[in-house]
Amino acid sequence: MPIVYDKMMKLLADNGYTSYRIRKEKILGQATMTAVKNGTGGLDHRSIARLCHVLHCQPGDLMEYVEETEE
Repeated sequence: MPIVYDKMMKLLADNGYTSYRIRKEKILGQATMTAVKNGTGGLDHRSIARLCHVLHCQPGDLMEYVEETEE
């Protein structure tokens, strides 16, 4: 997947957000969080907006485009 969310995972951890807290505060659902962690899914615009609000950041602070390499 060309969009990676490593920046988002680091921001969440740096701000004390565990997967339990993320679910409890209804920031992201469990399925979405699992898909993002595994690199099999992405975020919709509402989730990105919610994360930006909670983390006081911009969308580019959450994700990064990485070109896929041909194998």
